Amino acid sequence: MKFIREMPDLFRLVGRLPINSYFVREDDGLTLVDANLPGRATQIVEIALRLELPIRRIVLTHAHMDHTGSLDAICELLPSADVFIGARESRLLEQNFTLDRTEPQRKIRGRFAPVKTQPGLLDPGDHVGSLRALSTPGHTPGHFSFFDERNGALLTGDAFQTAGGLAVAGDLRLLFPFPAIFTWDKKLALESAYVLRDLNPTCLAPGHGKVVQLPLMKIERAIRRAARNFS
Repeated sequence: MKFIREMPDLFRLVGRLPINSYFVREDDGLTLVDANLPGRATQIVEIALRLELPIRRIVLTHAHMDHTGSLDAICELLPSADVFIGARESRLLEQNFTLDRTEPQRKIRGRFAPVKTQPGLLDPGDHVGSLRALSTPGHTPGHFSFFDERNGALLTGDAFQTAGGLAVAGDLRLLFPFPAIFTWDKKLALESAYVLRDLNPTCLAPGHGKVVQLPLMKIERAIRRAARNFS
């Protein structure tokens, strides 16, 4: 894996595949956003050592395996790190795929590897360091995005992708179709996209693809395209 400094307090970690994790720098060290594929734990910890900053916290946008795959191994290397996930999404970590009666009755898609680590649970509006937790369902029922209130950086998990072109979750991009293929409910994904747009972020940091600086116009175009394709 390599790391790219996208903003003074934001580092993107990525390997040969367009699957991102992020370090958010805080006064006391780093928050790791998403745990990437299995087998990445040592590389992630080594990058933190190169930055000479400890990983204090780990927060997960959602429970798909490409975002949680190295979680247990990282926690074995860093047993004092705090771990968090949205309360609704935590059920998927436990392989509980039941739906609430108020939710769209669609099959939850994607791969969910068993995870031994038991994270703390987040509600919308909670903070993990400088990151405010945002409920952005659609890709999965309990998907969260995170907004850095210091600098306006928006870490969207799979609510948006930029690999293959900037797109709302569920809007198929042939060059990288997997976020769309594994999206649970397109209508909710579009509603979440509007919520994220209204934050007017300074940069968009997706789970898949490059970071986009000053992304509002591109977000608007992606939303218009999704609204057409989902209708």
